[in-house]
Amino acid sequence: MIGHVMETIGCFQPDRVVVVIGVGVEGVAEAVAPHPCVVQEPRLGTGHAVLAAREAMTGFDGDVLIAYGDTPLVTAETFEAMLAARRTDPAPAAVVLGFRPEEPGAYGRLVTGADGSLEAIVEAKDATPEQWAIPLCNSGVMVVDGSRLFGWLERIGNDNAKGEYYLTDLIGLARADGCACAIVEAPEEELIGVNNRADLAVAEAVMQNRLRARAMAEGATLTDPGSVFFQCDTKLGRDVTVGPNVVFGPGVTVGDNVQINAFCHIEGASVADGARIGPFARLRPGAAVAESAHVGNFVEIKNATVETGAKVNHLTYIGDARVGAGANIGAGTITCNYDGFFKDFTDIGANAFIGSNTALVAPVKIGDGSVIGAGSVITRDIAADTLAVTRADVKQREGWPSAFRKRRQAEKDARKGKK
Repeated sequence: MIGHVMETIGCFQPDRVVVVIGVGVEGVAEAVAPHPCVVQEPRLGTGHAVLAAREAMTGFDGDVLIAYGDTPLVTAETFEAMLAARRTDPAPAAVVLGFRPEEPGAYGRLVTGADGSLEAIVEAKDATPEQWAIPLCNSGVMVVDGSRLFGWLERIGNDNAKGEYYLTDLIGLARADGCACAIVEAPEEELIGVNNRADLAVAEAVMQNRLRARAMAEGATLTDPGSVFFQCDTKLGRDVTVGPNVVFGPGVTVGDNVQINAFCHIEGASVADGARIGPFARLRPGAAVAESAHVGNFVEIKNATVETGAKVNHLTYIGDARVGAGANIGAGTITCNYDGFFKDFTDIGANAFIGSNTALVAPVKIGDGSVIGAGSVITRDIAADTLAVTRADVKQREGWPSAFRKRRQAEKDARKGKK
């Protein structure tokens, strides 16, 4: 979640970013590096949290945007609107992001004046009945004049129902000092706070809808948009068609005019122009499918390159390998890349033909244009333009099936007779 917030804030190339964390969340510090983190200890409220960043913000008097790591869906456009409002003439000392939830409940209320300016923020537990009826609520996100911010924070008290130092009290202090404050509104879905796994699922659904809309706006066809799952870094080219129930993991790049059929899972992979994937294909990290190549049903590709025009169409595993341009891999083929200790490489040359149910025991190289007979187990290199077959000779015994069935039926009848 913090990654989403940091990426959105990064759109503005801020002069300084400081992240306030609590004790025991060192993983957050690693996630936001190289930006500095400061620790709020003890945790005495939102105002106290921002005050913890004072030393790290020494000498900064520009606009300070205060955002929250558990609210990952605020868009760059919304932040931009807040910054623009702070830079109007005359400039308000603080701009607060408000929203109108269907259930205002425990959200703080934004109290406005006759001119629509912000007069105060009242926490729900401290609100009067009249204030409780206000539909406009506080998201917690603010842009504040950096030259005044920490002076106001030092004056905030904790005489409230929670005994905490509320950042929201800054608005009352600013108004008492004769400074104007303003409101920018955003849709409720941008202000979803993630406090538990159920909230996370709601936020994920919103993000997926955004990503689906972006993909279609940029030229992709999703035949069943609601069943396709993206990552924020998924890159689809123009005129890509994505079938139902496709999942994109992190690190996927897809070129133009690619067809991805139903029930594919693609992660850490690249697919070049004109390729065809699936249905029921899995591209794992390190998979690179070149132009006009085919990866078909129940095929798994891992850390391997499938070169231009190659076909891997059925029930096959290609791992730690190269499939040369124009090669054809028969159904049931596997690259035996792991011996329990090391992973070795399989090199399949251009225009090679690998027959069905072939096991290629790495490390091994199949030369350009070679043919491997179906059912073979290849344990050594095969030269170019060579036929390699390892299957055993066929032995035939005429009449054996009839004799076998007659003998077994007699045995079955004898057993019934004993009963």
